[in-house]
Amino acid sequence: MQIETKYFGEIDVKEEEIIHFPQGIPGFLEEKEFVLLSFEESGLFQVLQSTKGMDPAFVVVDPFLFVKDYQFKLDDTTVEQLEINEEKDVLVLAIVTVKDPLTSSTANLHAPIVINQTKKIAKQYITKNQNYTTREEIFKVTSKEEVE
Repeated sequence: MQIETKYFGEIDVKEEEIIHFPQGIPGFLEEKEFVLLSFEESGLFQVLQSTKGMDPAFVVVDPFLFVKDYQFKLDDTTVEQLEINEEKDVLVLAIVTVKDPLTSSTANLHAPIVINQTKKIAKQYITKNQNYTTREEIFKVTSKEEVE
């Protein structure tokens, strides 16, 4: 299927690459189908692109590359909704606010995108971990101390 993208023009995507957000994404509840596209071969920055049109298209990163001890626990309802059976099925991404210069960009570590890679079901999950914010400086953060 052909889709129009924000960063790559018109591209062809396979049906099996489509990630389904049954509840949409907060602020974009009508957007339920996305594809994950890489900017470059290394795949450090990716785009979570709507299949309906050029917008929304979210720049995303693997938060574990920037915050080594990043962690949160999914509640049972989310595990059930995403049909997660094994930890290896889970892909976690953080939405990035790209700034100029790039090194001042921030990521939303408080509400990551959680994807069941096997079933292609996803949702934005608001963590209960108050150590993370919606605007973490990803190029400066290396570790967050746990608050007891």
